Amino acid sequence: MECYFDNSATTRCSEKAAEKMRQVLLTDYGNPSSLHTKGMAAENYIKESRETIAKTLKCDPKEIIFTSGGSEGNNLAIFGSVRANKRIGKHIITTAVEHAAVYMPFKELEKQGYDVTFLPTDEKGVIRLDNLENALTDDTVLVAMMQVNNEIGSVMPVAEAGKLIHEKCPEAVFFVDAIQSYGKVPVIPKKMGIDLMSVSGHKIHGPKGSGFLYKRDKVKLDPIIFGGGQEGGFRSGTENVPAIAGLGVAVQEMFADFDGHRKHLFELKDHLAEKLSDIEAVSFNSQLDENSAPQILSVSIEGVRAEVLLHALEDKDIYVSAGSACSSNRPAVSRTLKSIGLKDSLLESTVRFSFSIYNTVEQVDYASDVMHELIPVLLKYRRF
Repeated sequence: MECYFDNSATTRCSEKAAEKMRQVLLTDYGNPSSLHTKGMAAENYIKESRETIAKTLKCDPKEIIFTSGGSEGNNLAIFGSVRANKRIGKHIITTAVEHAAVYMPFKELEKQGYDVTFLPTDEKGVIRLDNLENALTDDTVLVAMMQVNNEIGSVMPVAEAGKLIHEKCPEAVFFVDAIQSYGKVPVIPKKMGIDLMSVSGHKIHGPKGSGFLYKRDKVKLDPIIFGGGQEGGFRSGTENVPAIAGLGVAVQEMFADFDGHRKHLFELKDHLAEKLSDIEAVSFNSQLDENSAPQILSVSIEGVRAEVLLHALEDKDIYVSAGSACSSNRPAVSRTLKSIGLKDSLLESTVRFSFSIYNTVEQVDYASDVMHELIPVLLKYRRF
């Protein structure tokens, strides 16, 4: 039985999304900027996807900018907003547990002379609002945070943070990385005080190379890609119509039964945690309640290196991740696990199970049975 439990790294593209992409690639392949009917047909796919996404966010379709995915959306939000609002100041705030696609742009801005505050988290991976309030100054131009942590599934207090930021620093921009939350955790940007928000298509059964940035109307943003002025001038370049069309279908499917999908993901996560809890070496870094993301379970196994377990599971057709899979093939020591105070002996002994709506309870049972067999064997070879 094949069990793919690395859905926070990428998901299987939905069949309907792939079918739509095939149709666009082979039949409706016009350039959306062309004035003939082939171009208009392509433009209609973009319009439909934009409207589909906007409905899920209760926003205006004009507030959706299509991108190539999460990294581009994050970079556009970060560099584009600080450039457009540089008159306000040079202080920017983020958290200690951000994905590299936010953390590295902040490090680059730090090199360029920006004053950067990295907010610490508690043992659950969540920032304290009083720390955020104390960090905000008249010079703060941008605050960026992920809604759901990609490694342990902690959920940041985004709505409370948005309210605080706009009350204390009304000119500051609030950017949220919703790459692990969109489609799994409720998010309505205007209600939550979000100015900019990034989403990646391949995390929600859309194609790789697809994504979007929500930009609240009136928020100032400079482009980082210049050219023909597509996407309202914020993202030049011929739109990737097949990917955008596929993304629209994937969004439709994810939100067709949002509550049902969310319940299913929680059931899988809770079931695996319950099945593994009787293994003495096992501990959990994810919260096991509805204050966490439904799809992510971080598991530490004292005395077993993550890479060893990962490959042992792979031999049984079970696919998991050692830390974040989005930065490189070789996992580094996790900033997230360090931030929550995980003891040193577990930093390299942690794997992530991340579920999708296509996973089943039977797959979880199989993975649990294999873990019960493997861990006692691997512990015999532990290094002291």
